[in-house]
Amino acid sequence: MNEKKVSAVFKAFCDENRIKILKLLVTGEKCACELNEKINVSQPTMSHHMKILCDSGVVSGRREGKWTYYSISSEGMSLAIRTLHELTGEKIS
Repeated sequence: MNEKKVSAVFKAFCDENRIKILKLLVTGEKCACELNEKINVSQPTMSHHMKILCDSGVVSGRREGKWTYYSISSEGMSLAIRTLHELTGEKIS
């Protein structure tokens, strides 16, 4: 795994609001407007956080009309877990 991808994955986890977003997405797909209400940040700030989460691969988004719906990507989370194991030398059991 290259350093740029590793950096993107861990950047997704290094902000309090992005952690809050991930906790909300654990219960399933959410519309950007729902996330924005719960996190209480401006729309541009929410867009910034979602871009970082999606660029990392941890979250995926899909457009439906004028709304975007977000969910946790199982492939992205597996990548994050494998990356942590590789960086720490831990074996995946």
